[in-house]
Amino acid sequence: MKVRLGIDLGGTSIKIGVVDEKYRIVYKQSIPTDADSKSFSEIVKNMALAAQAAAEAAGYDIKDFPCVGIGSPSYINPHTGLLVFFNNTNWRNVPLRQELQKYIPVPVFIGNDANCAVVGEALAGSAKGYDNVLMLTLGTGIGSGLIINGKLYCGADGMGAELGHTTFVYGGEACTCGRKGCYESYASVSALIRQTKDAMRSAPDSLMHGVSEEQGNKVTGRTAFDAAKMGDEAALRVVDRYIDYVASGISGFVNIFRPDIVLIGGGISSEGDYLLKPLNEKTLRCVLAGDIIGAPPVIAAKLGNDAGIIGAAYQDMML
Repeated sequence: MKVRLGIDLGGTSIKIGVVDEKYRIVYKQSIPTDADSKSFSEIVKNMALAAQAAAEAAGYDIKDFPCVGIGSPSYINPHTGLLVFFNNTNWRNVPLRQELQKYIPVPVFIGNDANCAVVGEALAGSAKGYDNVLMLTLGTGIGSGLIINGKLYCGADGMGAELGHTTFVYGGEACTCGRKGCYESYASVSALIRQTKDAMRSAPDSLMHGVSEEQGNKVTGRTAFDAAKMGDEAALRVVDRYIDYVASGISGFVNIFRPDIVLIGGGISSEGDYLLKPLNEKTLRCVLAGDIIGAPPVIAAKLGNDAGIIGAAYQDMML
């Protein structure tokens, strides 16, 4: 059996999976990143040791793998191999590949985590069988991955397709990237939470307050959706406007790329048809000549965190 090893490097945890030739994860484990207490070199060493342990637990030696793939929430400079910026750990221009090669004696590929996720979904998930795929992961920020004609598109310098940071509203809401008006500032779950809190302050009688209490006195990405399902008018407005934002951005990307399919990842995708039905309707209305030529379907990604592991392991196949 031909196997590969994929690593999903996150700010909280490092997920490691052994993936077979049918893109199935046959063994998986996770370790804490410990970014607050450990140095870059310590984290990399722990990741390498965990990768070796995962290989052995699955019945392999690390040398059995043709390569090891890593997905990381950062730009990867293709000229230097440096991980440009990892916000969760404040790493800047760190030699992740070179440091890992001290412990791992096979080639190491490093890619953006959203790019790895769309590769995973294209190989084994909701986008299987499609050659042109756009994926948006709606979470704390917005991750995006793009496959064009069966190949992962990363731009001329390998750092493209950051769709969450396209300007959506000139001079609009502040974004974590330091700019204003990014799509992420309106369509991420963080933006939805902010929009929900604003609505709750304006509507003290809204059911969103009770829902928030049931959610541990927290406002989450589910708060407005849960209250909207109960018929709460303020929550319905929040959800409708939020879906407007998401659809408007998607329609712009569709006008540029015309993918076969658009995938929505992240926890918000679990809202199912309550999100996807109006999202498809609004996207169709916003897309150029949608009434004549239609729009690609917007569907939920299905692999969750496994997409990043599978895509990391096989990312070189789509480069």
